[in-house]
Amino acid sequence: MAGVGRRLASVELCAGAGGMALGLEQAGFDPAALVDSRDVACETLRTNRPQWPVVHRDILRMNPSVDLFLDGSIDLLSAGLPRVRSAATASRTRGDGGELALLDTTGHWIWQLRPRAVILENVPALVSRSEYAESRSYLEKYLEDVGYEFGWRVVNACDFGVPQHRELGILVAFRDGGLAEFDAALGTVEPSSSLSVGSVLRASMGARGWLQAGEWACYADRIAPTIVGGSWDRGGADLGPAGSQRAWARLGVEGKSLADRPPALDFDWDPASDDRRVRLTVDQVAELQGFPGSWRICGRKTARYRQIGNATPPPVARILGSAVRTVLSC
Repeated sequence: MAGVGRRLASVELCAGAGGMALGLEQAGFDPAALVDSRDVACETLRTNRPQWPVVHRDILRMNPSVDLFLDGSIDLLSAGLPRVRSAATASRTRGDGGELALLDTTGHWIWQLRPRAVILENVPALVSRSEYAESRSYLEKYLEDVGYEFGWRVVNACDFGVPQHRELGILVAFRDGGLAEFDAALGTVEPSSSLSVGSVLRASMGARGWLQAGEWACYADRIAPTIVGGSWDRGGADLGPAGSQRAWARLGVEGKSLADRPPALDFDWDPASDDRRVRLTVDQVAELQGFPGSWRICGRKTARYRQIGNATPPPVARILGSAVRTVLSC
């Protein structure tokens, strides 16, 4: 049994910019290892938390029992894996099935480390669509083999204090049971409807004295569409495909590119004009993902945006982690 005040130990795979790790830290978990294969993500993690044990490795080429020097048992294994396609789709497209290999490897890590709890975050389709059943089985076979109680859930970040419509597919598992208690703890969260794009970004939009910041904030008094991180292999920093950009335009935001700075004092904003809509900065996108202003994202603009857009929003991770901690503390 974990005492209410005791910090718990976690291991995280594909840690990225630290959205999951930051939220779990706020929920009472300290990482025994944070693993990621990208240089820039590891730099972000080390810059913000020099004391965190960051491991710059590819989990596909690791043996956790050999390569990690873990002192004691692990309370939680968490992972924010790259976007998973259905097994059928993966077999029809070029590539080596890397996403499915990551699912299988994550299951093997669980099987080896036997953490008391597991949280995995991915696309909602992994949870809700029948064509993903085979993909889910890459993890479920390991969980069933060692007797975990587990369940798949879809949550929306806007219900956790994030000003964004962002559905997340979640796997939660407990070694010694507790799924009902987790759901009960999560059910005590009051849905949040007070935050909007305008209310969150009003101050930063006016940081250079922009005269229309208040007018824009009133116009953008709604939650954001899903912030799309995009592929690391192509493209620059924009707010997603055409459908997403149209949704941003309805908030008076031009989504084809990001700005380096907030609007100048005399910027002439017109939501009906492509050239005169306001553009977001990378730091403002981080605000909409729930990162605190003190959290520094390393790298150049596109790399920073990719890290932010692909992250688990910290407020979501904090509430999920708190619910897990409630179970582990019983």
